[in-house]
Amino acid sequence: MENDYLKDVSILVVDDQEFILNLVREMLRVLGAEHIYEAREGEEAWDQVNTRQVDLMLTDWYMKPVDGVALTHRIRNDQKSPNPYLPIIMMSGYSERARIFRARDSGINEFVVKPLSAKALFGRIVNVIEHPRQFVRTEQFFGPDRRRKKQEVDDERRGQGDKPKPEKKKAPLDMTQEMSQDEVDAFLNPDSVPEED
Repeated sequence: MENDYLKDVSILVVDDQEFILNLVREMLRVLGAEHIYEAREGEEAWDQVNTRQVDLMLTDWYMKPVDGVALTHRIRNDQKSPNPYLPIIMMSGYSERARIFRARDSGINEFVVKPLSAKALFGRIVNVIEHPRQFVRTEQFFGPDRRRKKQEVDDERRGQGDKPKPEKKKAPLDMTQEMSQDEVDAFLNPDSVPEED
């Protein structure tokens, strides 16, 4: 990767921990980022999104008084939002399945599990820049397409061939289970994961 990859990208980093702000800033500088802005919580980030050009936002989840989920929802849905399509990468040390679902449903593009690794962060940044997902709007949601891989319909399923074999029932998901970075990536970007034979 070129060391000037992010030279012309304006990035807002939102986190209430000074250590994380410094760490992310240094990681971004390695990629050549020159336009890095910081906010300590969601309301401050909202003000910056409304007063400067921001091309990408990296936000922590847990902040007070306005957290990253509420900030993402506001950027996506507030009529005063200057850029509801802003690429948003959520960062959090909490990676339970229920939290990943909630972050996705708020409208994030990507999710990085803390403790941060440069590889995971850079991979998610490259993904939002080079492989953006289409946005969809429904009555309850606006954000990057949340749907899993499209299932192909074959003649057997349409009743044109032999009767389909009954599908095995899948065990319900444990929503309290922690997800690894690879599992989060596969969940948010199923089309980029090779299918097993």
